[in-house]
Formats: sequence, C-alpha cells, structure tokens
Amino acid sequence: MRYLQVRVEQRNLDAVLDVLRAEDIDPVVLPVHDDTSDPSSSSDGSHDPDDRAYLVAFPIPTEAVDRVREMLSETGFEEEHLVIGNAESANTPHYDVLVERFVEGGAEAERVSNEEIQTKAHGLNPQPATYYTMTILSALVATAGLLLDSPALVVGSMVIAPQVGAALTGSVGAVLDNRTMFTDGLRSTVLGLTLAIVAAAALGWGLKSAQFVPSALNVTTVQQIASRTSPGLLTVLVALCAGAAGGIGLATELPVSIVGVAVAAATVPAAAAVGIGLAWGIPTVTVGAFVLLAVNVAGIVFSGALSLWVLGYRPSDWDSTSTTRTRLRTLLGSRTMVLSIVVLGLTILGPGSLLAAHIVFENQTTGAVETVLEDPTYDSLELVSVRVDFSTAGLAETPREVTVAVQHPVDQRYPELASRLRSAIRDETDESVTVNVDFEERSRSESPRTEAETSL
Repeated sequence: MRYLQVRVEQRNLDAVLDVLRAEDIDPVVLPVHDDTSDPSSSSDGSHDPDDRAYLVAFPIPTEAVDRVREMLSETGFEEEHLVIGNAESANTPHYDVLVERFVEGGAEAERVSNEEIQTKAHGLNPQPATYYTMTILSALVATAGLLLDSPALVVGSMVIAPQVGAALTGSVGAVLDNRTMFTDGLRSTVLGLTLAIVAAAALGWGLKSAQFVPSALNVTTVQQIASRTSPGLLTVLVALCAGAAGGIGLATELPVSIVGVAVAAATVPAAAAVGIGLAWGIPTVTVGAFVLLAVNVAGIVFSGALSLWVLGYRPSDWDSTSTTRTRLRTLLGSRTMVLSIVVLGLTILGPGSLLAAHIVFENQTTGAVETVLEDPTYDSLELVSVRVDFSTAGLAETPREVTVAVQHPVDQRYPELASRLRSAIRDETDESVTVNVDFEERSRSESPRTEAETSL
C-alpha cells in the first residue's frame, strides 16, 4: 500500500479531485501555508485565490500508483511536489473497492512506479565505505573457502557480499535511461570486484609466503577453484536467473534482499578465484575465472534490465502509441541504452566469445568420451564426470586439459583408455589435449546365501 501526497494549485484542484473520486479514491485536502500562498507575500497585500495551494493526500494499492499518475497527467496537471510513502493500513470508504480492482481483480499488473523502483535500487546500496569494506571481507572469506575446498565457507562469503544493489542499479539505469544510475551501478560493481580480486590475491600470496598453505599446492586440483575456472552454460545460467529475479523483486513487492546471495554466488567466488590465480601465478586459473566473472556481471545486469523491460518499464519519454520505427529511434537515441549495448557487446565479443568456444568444446569432448566408453571393451566402466580445464587457448599455445573420472571393478585395469580418449577428442575437436583418467575402484559385496538357497 502507498500513501501519496501531492501539492495542487487552486486552479487544478477541482480537476484533480474529480479524477480521484471517479476512481473511487478518497482524498483528504489540506491548505498549504507557504510563501506562494500567503497573502502577505504579495507586494500590494492583496491575494489572488488562484495562487492558493493545497495538499491532497490519499492511500492507494501499490499497483495503482502508475495508473493514477497517468490519469492526473491527462488532465494537464503537472506534479510540482509529490511524496510517495508506505502505509500499513487504510480505513477509507472505498479502499476495499480499489483492492478488488487493482489487486484481487488483476486489472493492473503487480508493479511499482518508475520513481519507486529507482528508490528501491538506491536503497539496496550501502554507504561506499560499508560497501567496499563488506566486499573485501566477503572476498577474504571466499578465498579461504576456495583454498580449504569448503563449500560452507564459500556460501558464507555470498551471504555477506553486497553486490546485488550495485548490479541492479545498473539494470534500472539502463531500462529507464538514467545515465547516472547506470554508470554509478557499473562503476561500483567493477571497482568493488576489483578490490575483491586484489584482496584475494594479497591473502593468497600472504598465506603461501608464510607457508600457511603449501607453496607447491596445485590449486587447479581443488574442486571449489576448478569449478570456477571453467565457465560453462550452467554457471552463466545462475547469473541470468539472479539478475532476472532481482529485476522482478524490484518491480514488485517481493523482497530483493533474498536475491543477493544468488548475485554474490555468480561474482564473489569467481573474483576470489582470479586473485588466487594471480597469487599462484597460474594464467589458466586467472583467465578462466576472469572470463566467468566478466560474463556473469554482464549477464546479471542484462537479465535484470530485460526482466524490467518485459514487465513494462520504459524511459520517461517513451511513447507507447508511436510506431515501432519511432520507438526504436527513441531507444537508440538514448545515450544510456547505447552505452549499455556497447558494454554488453564488448563483453560478448571478448570473454563471451571465449566462453562460447569453451562450451562447444566441452560438449564435443563429452560426446567423444561417451562414444569411446560405449565400446564393449569398457562395459564394466561407469562414467562419473568429464571436466575440461579452461586454458588461454587462442592467447597462448597451451593445450586444454580434460579429466575423466570413471568407476571400475577392483580386479580390472585399462592402461590404454587415456590414449584412446585423447585420440577421440582430437578427432572430434581438431585440438590437441591432455587427458587424465581418474579411476575410482568399485567393489560390491553380495549378501551370503542361506542354507536353503545353497541346497537349491
């Protein structure tokens, strides 16, 4: 529920009240005593009744805010002073009628106004000192969780990460053509994640130098790190869903804070993995995690903006009655939207192209592995997983590394499996790869037979 207070001049008062009462809204009208309406403010001491102002206040459902403001604007009334606040309850003669029409009847989609959605996005952003401090702390916790291979610690870092506000601010700015919001959101996101990378690299280097973590530790074998250095479709899907959920939460009465963990899941651990790659001097980890981070950030902002667009949010100068060509010209004439398209395009053409190539390679590799294991020779083997470690292929001559985990009976060995897999993957992808096969022994103990079963 919203409580609106609007300042109305005497000449517009009757038109405004007629519109409100026609919609079963019960306004309260109070005179405004200020310099513009005080008779003593005139030079000759006279008073023109048309110069008087009134405060018109009324409660309405959240879903009715845009509708009421649109109807008031159609009368020629221009909002000189408007305050929209929250209200807990209302006891007015026709409020139940409004609820039935706008909420229960579904005459209007559940959504908030453009101004309110901007306010909600701003409200998700803490003060800069708090924002950057919490970002650094979350990156340190994520780094510890990655090095310890502890999912619990990684999840803990997501809970305290404040990235959701900055990312959704960028989404709202892009949709509503608010260049300040878009650039502020993007700048806060980039700067915050840069600090997270630096903090993670500093902690990793310090732990390694002080030998709290063995300097010979191969971080590429740590599962929590390896899963964030090989971008794939499912990891990007998390970012897209998080951004879309954030946009829906902003546009409705749903709490946006619950989306924060999903946004952080797509950003903070990846930023920590970039820092670990820098600390250990491993380009494959650094580049792979950075690609994942860049694509996820772009995906969150883009999907958040797209969800708001689908829900009907447009720039203030958008004319829904104009032709498609005119609306397209308005969209492309928006500097904010053009900047959004450029940023998204650079992300897709750069890290995004590497990600797409990796997804294709991963699918081809999995298909080649499954084809080899379909041979009757390997009937006793059970495929557990196929992991492709991202490399700087295209930037350096570094072959990709494929790790295949299979279960096998304890009494059987397959020394030629790795070479067969390597040949099959090379034939399928036209790339030279390094194949590691992790054999997990499988044994089965059968229940002992009873005497009756033995005699049979």
